[in-house]
Amino acid sequence: MTGNRANSVHAEYESDTLMATKKVERSKKGRSPATVEEEKKSFSLARIKEFINEVKAEFNKIVWPDKKVTLGSTGVVIVLVFIVSIYLGAVDLLVGRLVTFILK
Repeated sequence: MTGNRANSVHAEYESDTLMATKKVERSKKGRSPATVEEEKKSFSLARIKEFINEVKAEFNKIVWPDKKVTLGSTGVVIVLVFIVSIYLGAVDLLVGRLVTFILK
């Protein structure tokens, strides 16, 4: 990496870190450190429900493959597993016979 490139990457990292720090400071603005700590530690039913609702919302954003694509991918995986197992079995057999021949 050249010196200029390293400096620009370092400056970019510092910029991202500074922006993240400002966001955290803004979110904590007007609250005491004790309140922030309590929010981290709070374990309430409302927060659990909120988390579950957010998870459901994220799952709804997922684009699931249709049945045809899933079956096609499964077929490819099964064929490749079969081919690799034959290859590894053959290599194991050959290496085993070679070791047996050398040791006799």
